[in-house]
Amino acid sequence: MHVVVIGAGEVGTSIAASLASDHEVVVIDIDPERAEQLKYELDVLTIAGDGTTSEILTAADTSRADMVIACSDNDQTNLVACGAAKTLGDGFTIARVKSTDHLRTWEGSEGAFGVDFMVCTDLLTAENIVRVIGLPAAIDVDPFASGLVQMAEFEIAADSPVAGQTVSEADRFESLTFVGLFRNGEMTIPRGDTDIAVGDRAVVIGSPESVQAFATDVAPETTPGRADEIVVVGGSEIGYQTARLLEERDFCPRVIDRDGERARWLAENLPNSVVMEHDATDTEFLTREHVDEADIVVTALRSDEKNLLISVLAKRLGVDRVIAVVDSPDYVTVFEEIGIDIAINPRTVTAEEITRFTYESVAENIAVLENDQAEVLELELTEGCDLVGRPIADIVAETDIRFVIGAITRNYGLVTPRGETVLQAGDHVILLVESDSVGEIAAMA
Repeated sequence: MHVVVIGAGEVGTSIAASLASDHEVVVIDIDPERAEQLKYELDVLTIAGDGTTSEILTAADTSRADMVIACSDNDQTNLVACGAAKTLGDGFTIARVKSTDHLRTWEGSEGAFGVDFMVCTDLLTAENIVRVIGLPAAIDVDPFASGLVQMAEFEIAADSPVAGQTVSEADRFESLTFVGLFRNGEMTIPRGDTDIAVGDRAVVIGSPESVQAFATDVAPETTPGRADEIVVVGGSEIGYQTARLLEERDFCPRVIDRDGERARWLAENLPNSVVMEHDATDTEFLTREHVDEADIVVTALRSDEKNLLISVLAKRLGVDRVIAVVDSPDYVTVFEEIGIDIAINPRTVTAEEITRFTYESVAENIAVLENDQAEVLELELTEGCDLVGRPIADIVAETDIRFVIGAITRNYGLVTPRGETVLQAGDHVILLVESDSVGEIAAMA
């Protein structure tokens, strides 16, 4: 593919680095020094200039681009760049934005701003935080089929109830399928009599509710229940979206923000949250409000330094788990080294999402597992393809490809796959397959 990346910040650099080995990548950045530096770092063509102008976009050969990714730190720049790119060619455009208002506008009008796919950094970060809160024992969590299905990977601890059981014995959750087991770095496609050992990494696919139930069974001490206390420090857009998503999952978080006007807005827009107007660095306040007894504290202020300070205070006061939003990637290691449980960098999250999307030419959605040993794919079955009209057991028996179908969505409903299930055109099939066989299984869909 010929790919034009506009913006050579952390997000653009990460995306360009991921694509450079297999694609023809051109990076545009307004800073000549940064453009020159990146040219030698990644061995890609770079152009210094304004990526919203037709002159610079023409110089990047945008008219024949397969994909244009606008990922600068400025929302307006990214939207204008995508709109300008659409006037020059028909490449697929991706825009990174922070504002959820832009996202809502785009979702409400197909093709708005000349953008084909929009990634909202703040919302994406909040979704990551909530996934981590909901499944703290999970190593990896990814949604499929518009959220109807989740894939999650868990490490089996010694005190886990499923340790020592066979897959059949552990398979007691509705709408959940064991699709992979990693042991000592080697992947096994599990069968009913496969043993689950301590230290194994189990990959399951199912409804979010069934995955949550499995997480509770695997690690009951760390999986939050409805009664658990969650505190969000900072009413930034990320903090607000985190609290809103927690409310959707029937949690009742507490939100702390020192700005009176913002606190009132949050109180009006978060009906199931308790909003407190105060400085979260005040330890007496934290103790008085029993924040020290919280199960989870999320620090989502706009300042890394303040997030660090409050995260340290929370840990010293005895909070079980602290999740911090860290704007600078360089600080992520610092947070983790001083004992903060999870540090989430919005730029890294955004870059991973866009990069993952560029890999989806073979599938509707994709997740890569264990150093690219296996992939979880979402495939939409077409009329007359090799998978349609046949029971799953027959398909498995008649092919050498090692794969497991973990879930099927049909007419926006979830179908739990069984050997006798007959696949239909239009089904969305979520399956785990060895990475070497991705092309073969995708060709069958």
